[in-house]
Amino acid sequence: MGVRSLNNPLQEFLDTFLRSGTDASTPYVPPEGLTATGGVISDYVDGSDVYRAHIFTSSGTFDVTAPGDFGDTVEYLVVAGGGGGGGDNVGSGAGVGRGGGGGGAGGYRSSVTGESSGGGASAESVLPVSPGPYTVTVGGGGVGSRGPGPAGGSGTSSVFGPITSTGGGGGGADVDVGTPGGSGGGGGYSNGPGAGGTGTANQGYAGGNGLISGNNASAGGGGGAGGTGQNGQPPGGASNAGGYGGLGLASVIAGPANDGIGAPGPSPGRWFAGGGGGGRGGSGGGPGGPYAGGGPGANGPSPSTGSSGLSGTGGGGGGSGGATSVGVIVGGNGGSGIVVVRYQIGQLTAAAKATGGAISFTPTKTVHVFTSSGTFTANEALTCDYLCVAGGGGGGAHAGGGGGAGGLVTSDAGGPPAQPTISVGSGAPNALTITVGGGGVGSQTAPVHGLRGTSSSIAGPFGSTITAIGGGGGSSSEALAPEAPGGSGGGRGYGSGSGGDGTAGPPRQGYPGGSGFGSIPSMGAGGGGGASAAGTNGASNAGGPGGNGYLIGILPSPPSINSGNGYYFSGGGGGSGTYTSPGTAGNGGLGGGGGGSAQTGTGGSGGTGGLGTGENGSSGAGAAGGGGAQSTGGGGGGSAHPQPAPGNNSGGSGIVIIAYPS
Repeated sequence: MGVRSLNNPLQEFLDTFLRSGTDASTPYVPPEGLTATGGVISDYVDGSDVYRAHIFTSSGTFDVTAPGDFGDTVEYLVVAGGGGGGGDNVGSGAGVGRGGGGGGAGGYRSSVTGESSGGGASAESVLPVSPGPYTVTVGGGGVGSRGPGPAGGSGTSSVFGPITSTGGGGGGADVDVGTPGGSGGGGGYSNGPGAGGTGTANQGYAGGNGLISGNNASAGGGGGAGGTGQNGQPPGGASNAGGYGGLGLASVIAGPANDGIGAPGPSPGRWFAGGGGGGRGGSGGGPGGPYAGGGPGANGPSPSTGSSGLSGTGGGGGGSGGATSVGVIVGGNGGSGIVVVRYQIGQLTAAAKATGGAISFTPTKTVHVFTSSGTFTANEALTCDYLCVAGGGGGGAHAGGGGGAGGLVTSDAGGPPAQPTISVGSGAPNALTITVGGGGVGSQTAPVHGLRGTSSSIAGPFGSTITAIGGGGGSSSEALAPEAPGGSGGGRGYGSGSGGDGTAGPPRQGYPGGSGFGSIPSMGAGGGGGASAAGTNGASNAGGPGGNGYLIGILPSPPSINSGNGYYFSGGGGGSGTYTSPGTAGNGGLGGGGGGSAQTGTGGSGGTGGLGTGENGSSGAGAAGGGGAQSTGGGGGGSAHPQPAPGNNSGGSGIVIIAYPS
């Protein structure tokens, strides 16, 4: 069949490149692969073969629009959300602190030639495709448990068409066993039970068992895609620790370097689906993974929360450290999953101008998208535009305010006052260090506010480091002010207080959160601030919507990113409404902010983001707000009064994008 330029940004780039006469002697065979849309597209060369990878860090659709000459099959990597770590129950026995088990990694299924599926299985068969849509669901991480109580929550499944990977099992809390999953959760401390949960065939391994020896209790690590979680370790030297999480697996499905997704590992490529480390009553929590995004387990005897698994890896959450003097300790949340689809589109030997991130082409630009930290290295002197977005703030609880959006700094004219471009020289000494911030954890109880998102940055020899500040967390009830300032400020819980401040600059990165309103039973919380507008104040029986983000034009036009209504980033989370009579929760701002929640009214809908849509809030007493979409910097939605139902009202992770003339 003939060469197709329609909806094929790499071919459009080559057409422009060859018409210019530049390096016209470079041999190539034009791309003639199938044509499809969806996710973040990365075009890369492996040897003489050209591949296209579609990277989904939030749910969407892989839509095949035309067949190709390289075979109408695709390879895939489908990783589910990791399980949450177990919590602690403060031992009733003399001086015994009881660590929680590590969460199991999300199920791992792969058909990449030369790689493996989880649990020791060989790569699966490639998937034949035909024109039409294929649903992609990216599973969320399970919520860490609040001991005493059941095990950590299981991760949710990830799906690509007919391929389903099972969410990771939760880590055992106190004496609980770990639950089964894609990989099994680690067992809690044990003087009898405390066994690790089983993994799923062809997806992952079992979690380790818990252990108690005298007053020393240690929990098992969660299973990983590439190995079993370690049992809790007995006292004595370095082994006096919670169990290591099971090893993950490496994949080069998005390119040989695979920058921008996954987690670092002991060999080239990026790693996924590592188990969370088990916690311990004494010092010595188990490290996560030790590779692939699993959260480290925590130490006792001081109260300590397990670390969360890394977003976009399916890593399990770390188990909590045991404590002897306080009440509830929480395990870390599991990391969200990922789906990557690739296929061959051509053969060529043209060299790229830079490495790092997921690379896409337009007729005029080359675009590098980083959804996790990495390095941008130019092969020649370049002048670059950029977008730097921090992680969004977590939503509040108990009629809580929405989380503020992550700060946004850009040279693109579609955002806030455009900043100067950056000039980059060639070679490793001039490389840019890219840091992508994570979303802040949403609050599950008052008076704790949602946590601030972490900052994103671009650092190098071009001048001052470009830093986007994490979004402020939303406040819980009326007792605590939002964490401030943030990139954008968090919304205030119900009452008369003001929302948190945004970063006014220069350059301005975001706006304040909305104020709270009223008292029980007629109340409303303020929405989180967005990059382009302040969060709306709460009103009687109504939460305030989050402030909108910006429509940024630095990205390629569709199909490189399939984001519905546009490429919005950094929208605030919606505030929650009343809980004793019908009320309305605030919608998330455009940019991925999650909606709030209400008693008998409708939970607010999540806003459209750059790479996905924020989760919708739910309805009912204590219903949880929705989470901000990953890779958007969206704020998390506020949760309703009274004690919220378990849910993920955390902020969305950030993103860094660098573009230069092709």
